[in-house]
Amino acid sequence: MLHIDQIHQYYGGSHILRGVSLTAQAGEITVVLGRNGVGKTTLLKSLMGLVPIRTGQITFDGEPITKATPYERARAGIGYVPQGREVFARLTVHENLLMGLATKKASTPIPPQLYELFPVLQQMLGRRGGDLSGGQQQQLAIARALASSPKLLVLDEPTEGIQPNIIKDIGRVLKKLAQEGLNGEPMAIVLVEQYYDFAEELADQYLVMERGEVIASGPGAEMAEKGIRQRVAI
Repeated sequence: MLHIDQIHQYYGGSHILRGVSLTAQAGEITVVLGRNGVGKTTLLKSLMGLVPIRTGQITFDGEPITKATPYERARAGIGYVPQGREVFARLTVHENLLMGLATKKASTPIPPQLYELFPVLQQMLGRRGGDLSGGQQQQLAIARALASSPKLLVLDEPTEGIQPNIIKDIGRVLKKLAQEGLNGEPMAIVLVEQYYDFAEELADQYLVMERGEVIASGPGAEMAEKGIRQRVAI
């Protein structure tokens, strides 16, 4: 579904990503781990076309997207949940969800499955995004990214600042999405996460980054025996 091959990215003269490669398959959750400042968020922004890469290739669903704009990548089927959620504070929940349909025809309805995944959103459709709790905003941000029925869902630290019960709900939703998406088709998920236990529980595949490089990778089932917790401990 997604193949990132040896990408290099710079901020000014600083070499941020150093030959990073990543593959994400439909039906699997690929977790990217690492301490603060190692390039995880930059990797996702490079994937979405929000920052340029110097060299390397990105292929999605069999097509090269290295030079595609962010909206072209969204239209191709990539949903993005940024760090910090970035919901539209002055718009209602309903209006935020409609923003997730920006790449679709104006007549496209909000998928009713979103309310099955996140029942609280249906109860708060008329409430402004800025008036929601952190956990509710995170659910809204994920639902907004899902509104266009993407083939790949990309999330940047969705558990940050979220209460434990909401974290469990989000974990259940991500597992369900990987297996059957919104419409019965498996979805590929790339998850950047600092909360190790959450990451280990969900990971089908994992990568560990350090100083802009991938220093370890493998099946999620091997994370404990490979001592990954110690490698990402702050």
